[in-house]
Amino acid sequence: MGDARPMMSMMHNMMTMLGAQSGMMMPDAEGRLAALKIQLKITDAQAAQWSRFADALRTTAKSMNGMFEQMVQPGTTATLPARLERHEKMLSAHLNALRTLKDAVEPLYASLSDEQKKLADGLMIGPMGMM
Repeated sequence: MGDARPMMSMMHNMMTMLGAQSGMMMPDAEGRLAALKIQLKITDAQAAQWSRFADALRTTAKSMNGMFEQMVQPGTTATLPARLERHEKMLSAHLNALRTLKDAVEPLYASLSDEQKKLADGLMIGPMGMM
């Protein structure tokens, strides 16, 4: 398989160019969160659950972006065992981030009206941010 750095660099460049469309939390994450809050019509009564969700999304996205940045660092060891170990760490971090988001989404979702739930059900939100 050889050196994975060129592929990782290409993936990084594509995600940077795609911005929010890639699902990564990019510099306009706060704008996207604000738009999502308006789109879902979050009420004052739902503010605490929304804040918990937004904080969890920010935290998990920052963590996942940091992990991704480490993976595309120049000079990263390209041996098969080292690549597998990095991949395992990334998957573990992704699972932990997904669990964190799930814990934050459940009380928010429970507080939503049926109309809001329909809107939420059409969204793709994960540890790498919003799509």
